[in-house]
Amino acid sequence: MASPPKTHIPLPPDPGDKSLNSETCGPSVPIHVVTHSTQLPEEFLHPSTEKQMVIGFDCEGADLCRQGTLCIMQLAFPNAIYLVDAIEGGEALVKACKPALESSYITKVIHDCKRDSEALYFQFGIKLHNVVDTQIAYSLIKEQEGQKKVPDDYISFVGLLADPQFGGISYDEKEEVRILLRQDPNFWTYRPLSELMVRAAADDVRFLLLIYHKMVERLNERSLWYLAVRGALYCRCFCINDNNFADWPALPPVPETLIADKQASEEEILSVLDVPPGKMGCIIGKRGANILEIKECCSAEIFFGGDKGPPDKAFIIGSVKQVKKAEAMLRGKMLHVYYH
Repeated sequence: MASPPKTHIPLPPDPGDKSLNSETCGPSVPIHVVTHSTQLPEEFLHPSTEKQMVIGFDCEGADLCRQGTLCIMQLAFPNAIYLVDAIEGGEALVKACKPALESSYITKVIHDCKRDSEALYFQFGIKLHNVVDTQIAYSLIKEQEGQKKVPDDYISFVGLLADPQFGGISYDEKEEVRILLRQDPNFWTYRPLSELMVRAAADDVRFLLLIYHKMVERLNERSLWYLAVRGALYCRCFCINDNNFADWPALPPVPETLIADKQASEEEILSVLDVPPGKMGCIIGKRGANILEIKECCSAEIFFGGDKGPPDKAFIIGSVKQVKKAEAMLRGKMLHVYYH
């Protein structure tokens, strides 16, 4: 039996060591292609408070969303990478991962979890929980450093990895895969997995543990709470159901130390607004002008499903005050559309 391919996982340097800035740094670890749950670590399949862990996480698919096809789930541990093959392993394999993906004992580090969470929820009934979203963390670090929040300034994973503060690593191969995906959206459905597919899937998670440690050490208690609660809201964002997320895990409460602070953090919420059918373009405005104006005014996050859906919905995330203000402004835009 052939040995599994290997790659390097950069890990945080010991105190006094030079920062890792080369993808050859870190331990050489195997990349396992998983088609049956018995190939996964026992402590992952059966989460427990005694064996809490942090893993890198990502999903690949064909048109990844509620209606697309989830093809691979990537799991990066410090000593191995597991590519969970949802095509070969099927529903039984993905559902074997459900306890871990819903567990509060396993922290899943991911870059922009919204579509991954949507696919897992609607295709497999999995409620992704306890994520650290590096896109959110990056924004919080910039805010903490006093930089003005810019509407729609969401950093890509390639951009994050290139930032010398968090990796300083060039990820040119990502563009190669993007071109292949544009040419053939079914790229991730083909089997057997090619050498390029294995390498690209592993590359999407092997840097996440390093980035996680570099980010967490820079975030204060307030920002860490925002990171946890916004990550939970991002996971819910496109997973709208009829019970207002009553069956999802509770949102992380505001820490008592922050409540005692005179500048206590406000509760964060997710609001879903219906947009009149066929009027989304008018609401968003030319080149997103209307939404950018509302974001600038309210400092709330506003998302739309776009081509992948869900259609005719606006998703607003922020403090209660920010969300209510954004809702009022969006309803004002809707009234304008109705009467003009």
